[in-house]
Amino acid sequence: MKYLSLVRYQNLILLALMQLVFRYGFLEHEMVVLALNDWQYLLLVLATVLIAAAGYVINDIFDQEADAINRPNHQLVGKSISETAAYNLYVGLNLIGVGLGFYLSNVIEKPSFATIFIFIAACLYFYATTLKGIILVGNFVVAFILALSVLIIGVFDLYPMTFHGNQNQMRVLFSILTDYAVFAFLINFIREIIKDAEDVKGDFNQGIQTLPIILGINRTAKVIFGLLLIPVLLVFWYINTYLMQNELYLAVIYLLVLVLSPLLYSLVKSWNAKTIKEFHHLSQILKIIIFFGICSILVITYTRP
Repeated sequence: MKYLSLVRYQNLILLALMQLVFRYGFLEHEMVVLALNDWQYLLLVLATVLIAAAGYVINDIFDQEADAINRPNHQLVGKSISETAAYNLYVGLNLIGVGLGFYLSNVIEKPSFATIFIFIAACLYFYATTLKGIILVGNFVVAFILALSVLIIGVFDLYPMTFHGNQNQMRVLFSILTDYAVFAFLINFIREIIKDAEDVKGDFNQGIQTLPIILGINRTAKVIFGLLLIPVLLVFWYINTYLMQNELYLAVIYLLVLVLSPLLYSLVKSWNAKTIKEFHHLSQILKIIIFFGICSILVITYTRP
């Protein structure tokens, strides 16, 4: 169980579920030929999950000093798991994940695409070792990688099967994936800043320059409020532009209740957030928003004419 906690198995389940929802709750219903068969697609999900798990491991290895302050009761590396064992797990997860990516890239006859998996693994390593200490850069990298885990579906399943006769259809499908990737990026970027506000004491002790350390907690709360306005406005625009005009009223209700309402709640709560408990609560709400936001593709797919 300690190794499952080390790799944040709840987050990995959410990541895998997200990719499965897009394939089997969306693309499978679009009357297009996909590049990967079922078991190959599961290997793509597994590769993504393993590399993400490796990222959590390396982050905990380099976060031992901060974790001893921020979450002493939940620290694993250096306590119940040795640093050597953690390094071995990190290397093993990356080797399998990148190896699967290399295999899949050859399956779709695009061997150069294997560099995507190497790039993700490298970004997660440099995040843990260097980028995390650069204000907002680390937040951006983590959010970008989550967005990339959505876009990679189109890269491996749609792009190889795109030809002159279906370019327009494939472009529409890829643009929908891009919309969700942008949403995931925005929410996760804000969530990473919120998590920095949670970890401000340990990060300060490590000399990490996060936004809450530079601006202070009160100003950071106002920045979070301003950033949350962006997805709120985007969801309003998406509902009005695509769902209302196409009379997808069940999808409208879904987004209003399970995505927009929690976003507005987070917006209100962020303005006066000051304590670790309040920021942790916001972080959990945003994780829920990501889940329901991704699942909205199911509602849209199954309720449209």
